[in-house]
Amino acid sequence: MPKPQNMVHNLSKTNSIFSTFLGEIRDAEIQKDAMRFRKNMERVSEILAYELSKHLEYTNKQVVTPLGEANVNVLKSQPVLATILRAGLAMHQGLLNYFDQADSAFVSAYRKHTTLEDFDIHVEYLASPALDNRVLIISDPMLATGSSMVMVYKALLKQGKPAKVIIVSAIATPVALEYVKRHLPDTTEYWIGAIDDELTAQSYIVPGLGDAGDLAFGVKC
Repeated sequence: MPKPQNMVHNLSKTNSIFSTFLGEIRDAEIQKDAMRFRKNMERVSEILAYELSKHLEYTNKQVVTPLGEANVNVLKSQPVLATILRAGLAMHQGLLNYFDQADSAFVSAYRKHTTLEDFDIHVEYLASPALDNRVLIISDPMLATGSSMVMVYKALLKQGKPAKVIIVSAIATPVALEYVKRHLPDTTEYWIGAIDDELTAQSYIVPGLGDAGDLAFGVKC
């Protein structure tokens, strides 16, 4: 049997209020307000959470109302929400607002530059529940080369093998998507706000939005 295909969902292909929030996190003038940037990143991830939730498994449950009983569909199991510190924290909060019973995992990954254009990815810290047979949702605002995402995924595997992997990013590049497809399971789903074609020699996305971590939490030394 043929292997299942990687699924890339690009929300910018459909007009919705999502486009307004995505436009605001790109806008250099609006970005001057860090609180608004964090809020918009949170709202972007809330919509991504809602859309990807349609593809999860559900089970029927009977609930008692003040006037009777109702049958409702609820998530079959709660996912694990993982994010990359520090840039992913605002996105993580948006996902957690909707998957409010989910467990959380945090990974510290950073670039160590050897030259202006060359760098290595280092993973220093990881806190995660057991992942065996869980739905793992990994969020990172920018998917530029895909290297950090693959390193984080491999680090998380120390906690067990997920039943399903979902990647959530506000902005990605074709280069990054092709890279992660080669290194992540074939059944992985990708939920992306927008796909920008250009990636500079320094691995910055153009037009992109800049450094999401700095915009949300201040410039680092």
